Order: sequence, then structure tokens, then C-alpha cells
Amino acid sequence: MAMKILVVDDSAADRTIIKAMLSDYEVLVAYDGMEAMRQLEAHNDISLMILDLNMPNMNGFEVLTALQSNERYKGLRTIILTNYDELENEIKGLQLGAVDYIRKPIHMESLKARIEIHIELLRIQHALEQKLFDQGVTFDLIFQQAPIGIAIAWNSEPILTGWNKYLTTNPMFEKITGRNKRELIRVGWANITHPLDLEEDMKNFVKLQSGEINEYAMEKRLIRPDGSIVWVQMVVASLVLSGGHQYNHICLIQDITERKAVEQALIESERSKSVLLSHLPGLAYRCKYDQDWTMLYVSPGCVGLTGYQPESLVLNRDLAFNDLIAPEYREPLWQAWESILANRQSFNFEYEIITAEGTRKWVLELGEGVYNEQGEVEALEGIIVDITARKTIENTLKYNSEHDSWTGLYNQGYLEQLLKMDARQYPSQNRALISVNLSPVQTLTTMYGFHYTQDLIKQIVDVLSAHCSESRQLFHAYENRFLFYWKGYTDRAELMALCESIANSLDRLLSIERIVGGIGVMEIDSGCEQDTDVLLKNALIASERAIGMEDGEYGICFYDEALEEEITREQEIMRELGKIGIPGEKSGLYLNYQPILDLTTNQICGFEALARLSCEKLGPVSPIEFIPIAEKTKLILPIGNIVIHTALSFLRKLEQGGHKNTTVSINLSVIQLLNHSFSDYLFNVITELGVNPANIGLEITESEFSSDYDELNRILGGLRSAGLHIAIDDFGTGYSSLARERDLNVNSLKIDKSFINKLEYLQPEEAITGDVISMAHKLGHIVVAEGVETERQKRYLVNCGCDKIQGFLISKALDEIRAIEFLKKYNAST
Repeated sequence: MAMKILVVDDSAADRTIIKAMLSDYEVLVAYDGMEAMRQLEAHNDISLMILDLNMPNMNGFEVLTALQSNERYKGLRTIILTNYDELENEIKGLQLGAVDYIRKPIHMESLKARIEIHIELLRIQHALEQKLFDQGVTFDLIFQQAPIGIAIAWNSEPILTGWNKYLTTNPMFEKITGRNKRELIRVGWANITHPLDLEEDMKNFVKLQSGEINEYAMEKRLIRPDGSIVWVQMVVASLVLSGGHQYNHICLIQDITERKAVEQALIESERSKSVLLSHLPGLAYRCKYDQDWTMLYVSPGCVGLTGYQPESLVLNRDLAFNDLIAPEYREPLWQAWESILANRQSFNFEYEIITAEGTRKWVLELGEGVYNEQGEVEALEGIIVDITARKTIENTLKYNSEHDSWTGLYNQGYLEQLLKMDARQYPSQNRALISVNLSPVQTLTTMYGFHYTQDLIKQIVDVLSAHCSESRQLFHAYENRFLFYWKGYTDRAELMALCESIANSLDRLLSIERIVGGIGVMEIDSGCEQDTDVLLKNALIASERAIGMEDGEYGICFYDEALEEEITREQEIMRELGKIGIPGEKSGLYLNYQPILDLTTNQICGFEALARLSCEKLGPVSPIEFIPIAEKTKLILPIGNIVIHTALSFLRKLEQGGHKNTTVSINLSVIQLLNHSFSDYLFNVITELGVNPANIGLEITESEFSSDYDELNRILGGLRSAGLHIAIDDFGTGYSSLARERDLNVNSLKIDKSFINKLEYLQPEEAITGDVISMAHKLGHIVVAEGVETERQKRYLVNCGCDKIQGFLISKALDEIRAIEFLKKYNAST
């Protein structure tokens, strides 16, 4: 016969799933208790009802109560649906007439197994009834072939032999228990029931015998003869066979051992999932693939993440999940899902949500699509976790990597990235770098301290920031240098106007500090790919050139072809200087020697060794040009050593040629003097060549004494004590004064050419050169005049008592051979 089943559940999803599973039967559905009562009223042939206890309008308990009060429904078998931890509800439901219960979440195989048992029980009852009225169907056929175990009038204890005729079992019952009928009669069911299940079973059996209940169902464990355990789904019901027999009941069992193992694994899985979800800093979900992301399931972590209860989002009850997504991320999120679903890939996306409190949180969504047999997207499943803390750290690290901690401005690293990006995006747009070089500010640190300079830099940043705009950004390059990056300016005149405005603003702030800087401009050629490092270097070079261009004012220098040619020339000189001292490299460095005339004897008394450089590409290069480059690159050290060795080799030739008292003077840089190995090298060369230290002159310019005066004076004192002649070169142009000159460890002063030139147009009484000579003599120093070119200058110097002179009037600088010839010829003629 066809069985009709009524499924009562307020969950549409559960109703649909159960109905699909029971497709072999005729299934009716109801969404609440009131609808269930209407269905029962309309259909008299409903055999089995699956009833959810927790429903709106009329709950399951109310339905059971209504059924108890109506004799019409006495034969209806009811299975109740409960939650896993609702033991009291299960007991109450059974007391109200339910024959079995199934716990949620529903394990479909378990539900199906239990329904099959009850359907089979109904079929047996119907078969027994049919046997009385229809001889065409025999009970034995059903009994012997039934796929479940059946025992009739089976007692809890060993049964007396006299009652054996009332106990019967079918083959499946014996197979499940592992015992035949004889053994079952001898042992009794209580002795093969697992101790943990016996108490519940006995309580139910006593109620059954007393007539308190008509039937009961439970899952229990049976112990087979070999000690193994078999789980069974058991239903025990009253069965009237003989009015005088006390054991009139029927027992149905079905082996559910495999299903219990699956259930246990599922419970463990659920437990693990519960532990995972409880510690998940976010939520797990299953949702539809629609623009609202309609949620079908949301884990409890939803509250902590969003501030909303999970049920608020399920089926968009109060709001859709899409409402939580920050507006700017809604379309990118949809597009990201579209992309990965097309290729059946895993989903990974970061975005912001807006919580119930109105705050923003960063979240990471990890998920994947669920596809049906046709390959269509059925749903989406995944997790959404809170990454706000991580994003905060990332943003802090990103900020720190892109900004200068001192000023808060974007740093040079960020500017380099921006330049590369804009070169691709805006290739034809006018762009320029404006370098504000305030390196002289560093001098204030030594005077007033670091914090004073730091506060001043912050004031400078405020002043410079006033010149920023949407198209013009300010960056802190390093130390006391800043950069404006300007996009979309009109022409060079507009650049110049900005530079002048910046200079005026800085002057108002820094004039009291007597600090000026330089402003360099590097225009970025449209469509010309240039290395960002080169652009920044060129802007810096232009700003360094600008410092000092205007006396007491901010210089403004554009990096152009002329400056580029100047830099190219400087680089070529550097390359040439770099060859000096390298074995196998042809060097352009050589020495000339300018004669020095002793005015007392009118004899050539010595020479000044002058370094000269000849470049293959540039030709002759003035010392005024290449010496500063050598000092800047520290190449002055190897160059200085070569000059010393070459000059002293010339001195040895003079001494070996009979000129025992002729001196050779060598110009020194402060870098050489302060080098720890200088003195050792000098004396090693003197020893190696065997020259007289008294014939060696060392010249250091007056301006060099502005750096580390005490240390320099100490070193010069040691050299002078060793017999070398020490001279101050270019006296009168820089650092010293005659009062300070008293303390210097020197033998002579060399008056700068600028003083000598004035003797051509000043009257003798107007020139101070004579006074300088007189005071120097009083301090015990020899005086040498440089750059003497006329007889008038010579006469003045002779009249003032000057000791020695050199210049074109005597001779230009000569190579070694001509210098020795000149010495011989001049001294021989006087």
C-alpha cells in the first residue's frame, strides 16, 4: 500500500530536502502547526507525521496535545524533530504520544532509516490486519523477507520453556544479533543490551508492559557473542496475540552501525567546526550568487564582526549583506567574483564593511563557488575575517616607508615611484622638479644644537607647504633639502615666478639666521625617458650650483645644456684624474716649475712645483678647475703623493747638479695634511731620494686654516721641526690676520697676486703691501710676493724689503729641463 507522510517544519529548506529524500512516498507538507491540523483534517489516510517542535503560530507540543485529545488520530505515528541538546523536549514529546525523535542538524540517512522502520511497522500492522480479512497475503512471507529484524513476544529475561511457542524471530533479527532463536530465548534481550543503554530500555519496557505507553523507539547497542558491538534503531510496540499472555509485544530492529560511525564522525566534524568558528575572527557563510549576496547561512561570528545578529542577514530579513559593504567596494567585489567563478578558482579579496555602529572594518573574504550538475553556480561558500589590525599595521608601515618621520612629508623614495608612474601615464605633460637646497642650515646645528635646527626645519616646511597645490607636491629629499614636483605648469616663466616666490618666503624666515640657499630646477622633457635617479641628481646639482650665485640672496639655477656641458666637463676631468696612479694607465698629470727670485742676491733660489693636467678630450685644464674636483673626490691623496715624489725627484736632480741650496716648494691640500699617513709617506720619499729637508718647502693656502686650525698647526709644527720650510700661500685672501699669524708654525708668507696687481695703479703711500711686509718681518717671517709681472711692482717690493718674488716678470712655469737651463743661465748672468 502507498504510504502518505506529512512533513511539518517552518524551514522551507528542510521541508524541501526531506520531501526530496522521501520521493518514494506520497509526501504532504505544512509550514506550521495550524497548517498541519488542516492537512490532517483534509486527509484521513496520513500514516506518518514528521513534526518540528519549534514553529510559529502553533508549535509541535500543541499539535501533539491536539492529537491526543482526538480519537481519530490514535493510529497516527509521529516522529518529532529536536535540537541536539533538547533532551527535556524529547522526553516531553514522547510523553505526548510521539513514537520517535530525530535531532537537528538532520542527518538524512538517519532520518531515512528511522522512517523506513516505522513504515515497516505500519506495513506489518496492516499485514496482520490484512491477514484476517484477506487470505491472499500471508504474514509469514512478510515476516521472513522483511529487511529489518523482527521479534514477537520477546522478554527481557530468559523465557520459560512453556512460553517458547509465543516467541518468534525472523532471519534478519538473528543476523543482526548474531544469535539464533534458541540462544535468544536462553539469554534474553537484557543480557545482550549494552550496559549504558539498558536503564533507558528497561524504563521504557516497564511503561509498555504497564500500558502507560503503547510503543517506544530508541537507538541502542547490542553485544554479539564475539563481543563486538552493533548499533540498532529499535521500535518496541504492544501486539495483542493472546489475551492471557503477558509478553504480547513486537520488537523491530535495523542495523545502523555504519550510520552511527558516520554520525560520530559528523559530530566530531561539527565539534571541530564549532571550535574553529568560535575562534574565527569573523563569520562563515553560504549565500546566493546575486547582487544582494542573499545569505542562506551565517555563523554566530557575524555579531562580533558586523554588530548584526546572523538571522538579520539570512534571506535579507532586516538587511542584505551588500548593504554592509562600503559603497566603493561593491562593484569591484562583484567583478572579482565574476572573474574567479568563470574559471572555477578560489576567491580572495580585501575590502571594507560598515558595521552596525557605523565604523569601518577591513575584511578578507575567502570563498569558492558551489556548482550544480549543469555547471551553474548554485551558491557561494566561504569565510569573512576581520583584518583591520593587520591593515592598520600595513598602512602604518606603508606610511612610514613613504614619509619622512621628521617632517611628515612624502620622502624621496615615494617621489621616485611617482615619477616612474607619471612617466607612463602623462608622457606629454609638462613636469618639473624644483630642488630647494638649504644645506647651509646645518651650520646652525653646531652653534645652537640639533633641536634648534629641527624646530627651524619644521618652520621651513610650513613656509614651503604654502606653495603646494593640487598639481604641486612637496617632498623631503634628505637632510636640509626639499623637492617640489610640479605637473602641468605652463612655461619656464611660471617656474621662475614660483622659484622667486619660494625664495622670498624663505628669506623672510631665514634672513635673521643669515642663511641663504639655492633653488635648482630640472625640467623633465616630454616623451623623453630619463632615469629617476638622474633626474633627482640633476635637480640637486642645479640647486648646489645656485648656492652662492647671488651674494646674500637665493640663487636660482635651471639645469640646461650649459650646466650639463659643465657637468660633462667635470666628469671628464674626474675620469682623467681617476687614471692617475693606476698601473698601465696613461696619465695627463705633469709638473711645471716656476722660478723664485731672491731680491737680496738677485739669484734664482728655488722653484714652486705647479701641477698641470692635460686631458685627451679637453686639452690643458687649469689647476683652479681640477684641484677642487680632486679634493671633492678624495683623488687629491694619490695625486698629492705623485706630485711629492715627482717634485722631490726634481729636487734631487738640482742637488746632484750642484745646486745644493736651491729649494722646491710643493702646494698641499688640508685633506693631505690631515691624512694619518701623510707625514710617513713624505719622510719615506725624502729618505728614498736622499734630498735635504731644508730645501723642501710646503705651502698651504690661508683659507685652509678655517678647518681644524689646532690640528693643522700641530702637524705643521712637526714638519717645521724636521727642517722643512712652511709657507702660507695666497696670504691676505682668507682666514688669517697678522695677529693670528704670530701663532702659526710657518717660516714665510706668500702675498697673493691680488695685492700685487694693485701696485700698478695705487700710489706707494696708498698700498698696504709694504705694511704687510714690515709686520711679517717683525714676526720673523720671510715674505714672498706672487704674480709679479712688471718692473714697477718689483721696485715697490724691493723698496719695502720684500725677500723673494715670483711671476711672469721672472719667468713662467717651466718643465724640468728648461727650468734647470733657466736656473743656470740666470744665475750665471747676474
